Amino acid sequence: MYSVMKAIILAGGVGERLWPLSRPQHPKQFLNLHSEQSMLQDTLARVQGLDVSGYTVVAAEDHRFLVAEQLRQLDIQADILLEPAGRNTAPAIALAALQARPDEVLLVLPADHVISEAEVFRTAVKLGLEPAEAGKLMTFGIVPDSPATGYGYIRTCADAQRTESVFPVAEFVEKPDIARAKAYLASGEYLWNSGMFMFRADRFLNVLAHYRPDIMAACRDALRGRREDLDFQRIDIEAFTACPAESVDYAVMEPLCADDPDAVAVIPLEAGWNDLGSWPALAGELETDQQGNRTEGTVLAFNSRNCQIHSQSRPVATLGLENLLIVDTQDALLVADRDQSESMKALLAKVKADSRFSDVPHGTVHRPWGKYRCIDMGNGYQVKRITVNPGGRLSLQKHQQRAEHWVVVSGIAEVTKGEQCFLLEKNQSTYIPIGGVHSLANPGKMPLELIEVQSGEYLGEDDIERLEDVYGRSKGG
Repeated sequence: MYSVMKAIILAGGVGERLWPLSRPQHPKQFLNLHSEQSMLQDTLARVQGLDVSGYTVVAAEDHRFLVAEQLRQLDIQADILLEPAGRNTAPAIALAALQARPDEVLLVLPADHVISEAEVFRTAVKLGLEPAEAGKLMTFGIVPDSPATGYGYIRTCADAQRTESVFPVAEFVEKPDIARAKAYLASGEYLWNSGMFMFRADRFLNVLAHYRPDIMAACRDALRGRREDLDFQRIDIEAFTACPAESVDYAVMEPLCADDPDAVAVIPLEAGWNDLGSWPALAGELETDQQGNRTEGTVLAFNSRNCQIHSQSRPVATLGLENLLIVDTQDALLVADRDQSESMKALLAKVKADSRFSDVPHGTVHRPWGKYRCIDMGNGYQVKRITVNPGGRLSLQKHQQRAEHWVVVSGIAEVTKGEQCFLLEKNQSTYIPIGGVHSLANPGKMPLELIEVQSGEYLGEDDIERLEDVYGRSKGG
């Protein structure tokens, strides 16, 4: 039987096709799309029902504080590997495998999947442990219920419609057109490629080194040059950016299946799986009213049919609409024909190139001490809502071009202002002049919420001079 199993959570995606809900600064895996927890948190909770020795989360450097905060909320300790650039799944898995014990079985899971029947999933994982320990590269194939063209497929050597069995994999197949997808579904030999894997760390690394020694070498160099930073491990930038970007399917699974049909095995899975990579996929998780509308948030769809409407912060009413996708966030609005939703990447390319969109600050910004959100801005002023976690402390700092006025909304604030140190409670405030040395901390057991009004000729985040910082930062953010 297996010696030890470690969960590897891949959380580095950007979720472009769910714009404007999912953004590069706050992508879909960190959003509460399907439950009261984020998709990353749901993935971690799903694994907690298994006997795992530990967790490794591979994420983008820009999302480090998001990951740390969401782990803290679940009281989970994990290794957090920070990718300085996205290089797809093969290098991400290689980094985690190089850090693991050679005999550890790695359960590799994307952080952006929905699995509504968690116990069925855990049963499948347990079924795959023994063959993984014996050297098989295991994957989990989703039993298809439609001729989907948005997924890759796995062809098995038997009737794959049966679950709770292990089948050899004949080949991995790219996303098909509709005709081939219908043929795959009718044959009973094909499963959707879920992107979930399980294998021994040493077995995966040996196969990777055989087929893609360039990826293996780059990841070794990148990990060798890593440095510790708070709870994070920063991967060497130069070595990792030189690594080819490749999926684990292309780099390992496809060539291995072609050379050794007995090396890769799949477990068919029917566990309410969904890859929330697009608006149609998310629609499948929403209830439908009598007119075929799927809504989330405060929405009134009047005389409207077959619309998908998401309201993040304010009421949305529609009249006489049909087959539209409407996504209303605090700082952007999308209105689209639902039949055009698969063209989101083309639209996003236009959005990125348009300064009217790219210059708008987005949503919540996470920091090691908590988070803030810009709620209003204009010529010479900016208003933020700031949340400081219990025990959190902002750096001792000063600004050369802006003044700040703080108003406590809830909680207790410990304010350092020059030589003074004092407490502020709800409805109390203080003023920080330009150039004034100051700091802010939360000594309480509940989150500290305050409104910050900044005023000055320049309000950029780089106007900060840190004098002391418990998080070891020297500038910016």
